[in-house]
Amino acid sequence: MQHLEYNELMNDKIIFHIDINHCYAQIEEMFHPQLREVPMAVGGHEEKRHGIILAKNGLAKKAGVKTGESLREAYRHCPELLIIPPHYDAYLYYTSEVKKIYAQYSDCIESFGLDEAWIDYTHSKQLFGEAEAIGHAIQDQILRELGLTVSVGISWNKIFAKLGSDFKKPSGFTIITKENYKDLVWPLPARDLLYVGPATERKLYARGIRTIGELAQYPVMHLKKAFGVVGEMLSDFANGRDTSSVSKQGIQTPIQSVGNAMTMIHDVDNLEDVRPVYYVLAEAIASRMKEAGVEGDVIHISFRTAKLNWCGKQRKIAQPTNVSEEILKEIMSLLEECYDFEEPLRAVGASVSGLRFTRNHRQLSLLQDEEKHEKALRIDEAMDAIRAQFGFHSVCRACMLLDRPLTDFNPKGDHVIHPVGYFQGRKMIPNGPL
Repeated sequence: MQHLEYNELMNDKIIFHIDINHCYAQIEEMFHPQLREVPMAVGGHEEKRHGIILAKNGLAKKAGVKTGESLREAYRHCPELLIIPPHYDAYLYYTSEVKKIYAQYSDCIESFGLDEAWIDYTHSKQLFGEAEAIGHAIQDQILRELGLTVSVGISWNKIFAKLGSDFKKPSGFTIITKENYKDLVWPLPARDLLYVGPATERKLYARGIRTIGELAQYPVMHLKKAFGVVGEMLSDFANGRDTSSVSKQGIQTPIQSVGNAMTMIHDVDNLEDVRPVYYVLAEAIASRMKEAGVEGDVIHISFRTAKLNWCGKQRKIAQPTNVSEEILKEIMSLLEECYDFEEPLRAVGASVSGLRFTRNHRQLSLLQDEEKHEKALRIDEAMDAIRAQFGFHSVCRACMLLDRPLTDFNPKGDHVIHPVGYFQGRKMIPNGPL
């Protein structure tokens, strides 16, 4: 690629996005080189159906295997697929070592999952030189010291930097500038833009919007009418107007929401069967909120169907809460309102936002049974105390015994990372996420 002078082409930020190519699978291949010769994927236990594809190698990708699909679906694409169980300790070690290399060049690093990160190189340029040369140096250093390949995207904003790292794999290197983004970015399908999920892609397609360029040139007023504030956000992203900052490493930002999601051991086709799963999630959310000393008044649910379509909905409640029984009540009400189970559900999630620190004195409500609230709160606290001493599975509610394999998971130990920055201070649309 032709060398680009950033003094001329990028007068503001210089943002890297670096992605460890098929991270989990690549680490397994590093330990066992023979795996490079067969279609292979890292996935969960098929019988327990924490059974989705977490990562796949190049041969599996060529065979049509997709990240996030069930093992059963992956085998349909590739009957000879070899499934390797995940080894998270190794993944955590190597990804942390990769980020130590990033930290040699900047202290502004924002993780996006284990395998991806944004790096703000703007001020580091004065110390280390041109961004293009340093991007290649980071690639070479990671390969030399850790044996891993990474793809690098460089741009003046986080959204285009991520598109750059996705542009070519493995070991890709793409610079997106204010001079070339219309040639590189605008021809890409709209689904390649961060936060454009399947549901949003369908809505855009219905309006004749198939590419990022068509999205960029679509009248903003019509996007806002169709998508609310998200429509304006997507227009900004398509035009390179993302001004969010890279979260500085080591600085704790206030939490915006508390939530968990879970892929279920088998598909669920009715409201009552999914209730115990959401109960487990509600308990974990409530417990984490109490530990953080917060309560919230916006309940959000999300779910994925057997055909891998994501849906979601949220509601603002009158009285902030961190009690599992009250969170579950709103979750089930939202689900009943927005889903008819024409397709079974494969994965479910929930979160609470609109957070504030818990007050010493609760404002009484004429619309709520305060005695019932106090009883539910005491039950939560007692269960948390028992689990802290004897383990998570030492106590559970009776409804969770109806299908023990379905509810036999500990969501409180799960950890999901989302990008920081753009959504801080913004409200979600009433119908949920993209």
